[in-house]
Amino acid sequence: KLTLIEANALKFDISSLYDNHPMRIVGNLPYNISTPLIFHLLGHADRILDMHFMLQREVVERMVASPGDRAYGRLSVMLQYRCQVDLLFLVPPTAFRPPPKVESAIVRLAPYTHLPYACRNESRLHQVVTQAFGQRRKTLRNALRDEVPDHAWVDLNLSAGARPETLTVEDYVRLVNWLEQHGTA
Repeated sequence: KLTLIEANALKFDISSLYDNHPMRIVGNLPYNISTPLIFHLLGHADRILDMHFMLQREVVERMVASPGDRAYGRLSVMLQYRCQVDLLFLVPPTAFRPPPKVESAIVRLAPYTHLPYACRNESRLHQVVTQAFGQRRKTLRNALRDEVPDHAWVDLNLSAGARPETLTVEDYVRLVNWLEQHGTA
């Protein structure tokens, strides 16, 4: 069954469409609202089988980036925490009339039915990841100085001198779980 809805996607209550069958969401998203819209939809991840979107290529590359990649950042960590994220294929500007000035890509996001890494506090995960990548050129120790005590790095076998883009999704979850367990900040 295909349902087309004309509405403000950032305000629309997607749960009103749920009929006990997982939803598949497909869209050619406006690039300027793609990130907030995807996070809005992930608020209903338990009702979504998968999402396929056409987005600006550089945004999709950030979504699928691995630790150590230049494109790896907050978006990569937070989406990969909640979903399997796959770049399916590129769409050249010549596929459109008139051709846009940017390349596009099709991405598939499949929310996990069971998260691979159990995080004790997802809002804190978002806060720590945002803080770490907000000061990308700083070491983790300096970027998270007010949040993470020095002995946490030793306990977690992580380098405080590393940059935020070197930690895996699992590392960020382990860090937040440690902070929650030890009642810091």
